[in-house]
Amino acid sequence: MTDTLFNRLKETIAAAPDYDAHKMTVIQGLKDSLEARPHLSLSARFDIIRRLYDEYKTFNYDSAFLFAKELQHISYQMREHSHIVDSKIRLSFILVSAGLFKDAFDSLHAIDVRLIPDSIKASYYSLMGRSYYDLADFDNDKYFTPGYYELGNLYLDSALLYFPPASFDYAYYKGLRELKTRHFANGRSILEKIMKRGDLTYHQKALTESTLSGVYEAMGQPDQQIRLLIEAAIDDIKSSTKETTATLYLSGIFFKQGNVKYAFLCVRKAIQDAIYYGARQRQVQVSAILPIIEGAKVNAVESQRKVLFFYAAIVTLLLLLLFILIMVIYRQNKELKTAKQVITDASLKQQEINDKLMEANKIKEEYMIHSYNINAEFFAKIEKLKNSIDRKVMDHKYGEIGFLLNNVDLKAEKEEMLKGFDQVFLRLFPDFVDTFNSLFREEDKIQLKNDELLNTDLRIFALMRMGITDNEKIARILEYSVNTIYAYKARIKKKAIVPARDFEAAIMQAKAT
Repeated sequence: MTDTLFNRLKETIAAAPDYDAHKMTVIQGLKDSLEARPHLSLSARFDIIRRLYDEYKTFNYDSAFLFAKELQHISYQMREHSHIVDSKIRLSFILVSAGLFKDAFDSLHAIDVRLIPDSIKASYYSLMGRSYYDLADFDNDKYFTPGYYELGNLYLDSALLYFPPASFDYAYYKGLRELKTRHFANGRSILEKIMKRGDLTYHQKALTESTLSGVYEAMGQPDQQIRLLIEAAIDDIKSSTKETTATLYLSGIFFKQGNVKYAFLCVRKAIQDAIYYGARQRQVQVSAILPIIEGAKVNAVESQRKVLFFYAAIVTLLLLLLFILIMVIYRQNKELKTAKQVITDASLKQQEINDKLMEANKIKEEYMIHSYNINAEFFAKIEKLKNSIDRKVMDHKYGEIGFLLNNVDLKAEKEEMLKGFDQVFLRLFPDFVDTFNSLFREEDKIQLKNDELLNTDLRIFALMRMGITDNEKIARILEYSVNTIYAYKARIKKKAIVPARDFEAAIMQAKAT
């Protein structure tokens, strides 16, 4: 059953752009309605922008953030207290979804609970509960996590007092609370009853399936857990939900089972969604497992390649023997000359294959060592930051925690990562820059600055020399748009002294040491 379900997941992942395109059509329709009616009342404008926020809240953080701020602006103009509180809660929701826990809690704690209308209290309390649950899962330790779960349970208790008993939210959060308090049988009963409802949206189905999978995990039923996570991942894609955990959890389960192929497909979808949405905590979680799965996938591909070469050699040998026998019968003298030529060609081809294998192995070895060192340094920095924060918390120096976090220079980390890539690449291809410049006139050759090993132009084609030819992958690695990568390549090829169609082949002639 897992293979059949997973094939459905693969097909749904392939169709994801169609679902996203439909969502963008809905979003554009709402935007057009705003532009076409510039003199709308504040109330009508508030309603349309709230619908735009709802479309974006699990789709893209940046856009949802902008519309949440616009909701706040309009609600203050309207002087509607319920709208003001509602817009603050909506802003807090996406901050939690993006992993910005401190900002989310600052926003939520700034709301005076006593002044919240009863119609909004359910949203406030349930979001507080979800925030503490997410923080507990992100920390995942023995010291802070239990306390966060307790706070989450208390807030859900309050939320359940305000949700209508017949609503989806009431049933879902009741089931979630049963899971978090380890009442698994009750949680399963509640969540399975929700699944029988015929009025669920894809997003509601995904939420229920994902939570129910956690119940089955706790009850030691991995087959049911995997089935529900796959169903949740499919429904997330159909609803264009990018802030999701189903594919991330699936990748970890499949990897533990030794199913690298399934694990790689899931983790690739998880990192695509996390980056698209802007979920910081999901990107950190994926970054922990992605190198491990990619390393296992490389090893599996290498093993398959060796087997294929072995069988290819056997088949080639058999064909050659048959050819020799036939030629011996008819033309012995001519066959001897032909056989020598075949053997010579095969030897040269085998040598070429061996050279490529040696180059591939050296590249894999260098970059696996480099990846291990980068990960080790990254986790050392995270551990150092965590220890510093722990000390500030223990010393009650909460005001200094923000200073520590602000000292994390992500731009410098990115530059250091690129510098590391440059160093490893130039160890493998020390003559790459000279080879590259040989394709240009003197005035068009690249002149690197004193502190540069490679620049953006060189890195694009360095990645291609490494075998990464997909423009989307190059864009993601260098954090540019695909159109920018196309523009860089077109500009460079236009200046070359070789035809544009031959430029990339010339780059591939750069030899590894």
